[in-house]
Amino acid sequence: DDQIERERASQHLPGGCCALAAIYLMGKFYVANAGDSRAIIIRNGEIIPMSKEFTPETERQRLQFLALLRPELLGKEFTHLEFPRRIQPKELGKKMLYRDQNMNGWAYKKIEEDDLKFPLIFGEGKKARMMATIGVTRGLGDHDLKVFSSNIHIKPFLSCFPEVRVYDLTQYEHCPDDVLVLGTDGLWDVTNDKEVAGVVMEVLMSYEPNDPCRYTMVAQELVVRSRGVLKERGWRLANDKLGSGDDISVFVIPLGGPGNYT
Repeated sequence: DDQIERERASQHLPGGCCALAAIYLMGKFYVANAGDSRAIIIRNGEIIPMSKEFTPETERQRLQFLALLRPELLGKEFTHLEFPRRIQPKELGKKMLYRDQNMNGWAYKKIEEDDLKFPLIFGEGKKARMMATIGVTRGLGDHDLKVFSSNIHIKPFLSCFPEVRVYDLTQYEHCPDDVLVLGTDGLWDVTNDKEVAGVVMEVLMSYEPNDPCRYTMVAQELVVRSRGVLKERGWRLANDKLGSGDDISVFVIPLGGPGNYT
């Protein structure tokens, strides 16, 4: 993240990205995630999550706590409190559900003038946005990103620190059908873990266990199925739902080898 900032200053290169990395070291996989990509292990048909997405919803309390500690970051345009919907001026003095950085559930509060500001986090699911700008809360770069038509910087709320999960390969016997799947949000927006595991098993079964291209073909099939087919009404999946409109990058890494078959 520091390197990206130096290049921004010296080479005028703006922008940023999420990051998902897998490192194999001394019999263990270390999977680090900063953003909304996802990693899963498929072992003997079982799905083992190796990451979680960092979004305004999943990191609500961290973001609200930072805003509480440093209200100047909100630029007098946002409130760190969350409400079920946008509050209207005519609702001043009335009671409405809200929650703050310490709450998982909801409580009632009397609406005050300060509550009319736009919520720090607004929307649900893939439509959730922080400061009405960005849908992820961890990543690299984006040092110049600001709220539209304002001088409020988003970067203080974007953490570059990943969550790291460790998987010990020495604890299990792995066969050639056991894999680690890494994918950007373009894959997971339209495909869930179970569907991905189904495609993995389907494609792997059509190749010999010692065929090294079988894993590349799984990754290719996951990309193709998530994008869909171009029809009159846009890119469509096999179930006629909209295909992914985001970038789709997929890696499929084998955890075992042909030598495991005896």
